[in-house]
Amino acid sequence: MITKITGCVNRVLDDEIRLQVGPLEYQILVPEIVRRALQHRLKEEITLHTGHYLDGNPAHGRMVPRLIGFQTEAEQEFFDLFCTVDKVGVKKAMKAFVRPIKEIADAIQRQDAKWLTTLPGIGAATAEQIVATLRRKVTKFALMASPGPSGEAAPVNVDANVLEDAYQALLSVGHNPHEARERLDKALAGGMKYKSVEDMLMAIYQQK
Repeated sequence: MITKITGCVNRVLDDEIRLQVGPLEYQILVPEIVRRALQHRLKEEITLHTGHYLDGNPAHGRMVPRLIGFQTEAEQEFFDLFCTVDKVGVKKAMKAFVRPIKEIADAIQRQDAKWLTTLPGIGAATAEQIVATLRRKVTKFALMASPGPSGEAAPVNVDANVLEDAYQALLSVGHNPHEARERLDKALAGGMKYKSVEDMLMAIYQQK
């Protein structure tokens, strides 16, 4: 399984790029958010984090392996999580990823199904299903720093379960989602690695 690939961008098409790696050219499918970032990088060397899926109809006996490329591991992880939602497969997720993952995760966390319907291919019922399935799983993505010039977003240096439980604890004591995220942002700004929810909440309430 190819998990990362580095090569020169030969072509950028509507939903794929062609990457030259030695004597071989690879076809790599990319969501729109990645395509936009790469469209001006022709003939440049890039590295993509990759996943695989099989395309085709098993009943017809022809399944084609496809590579999907992402600029960061976080993009790939969030994409895989998005695909766990019932009736959201790889193709629908590829079509929907036109906004940064931080924005999509933020909408899911604040349960804004209406905003999610602005993503291509996401109807009202699917948006509600996305919220119901993922709203307790996306905190670390909603709190990610915006990508820098390299396309890499600063990682959140805390276990996802600790982060999610801390967020839910803040909501349970009366903070609204915006206030909870602000407090978590401040606690994470120093780069500390909190080992438990208690450690994180103590740091939050010690902030001036």
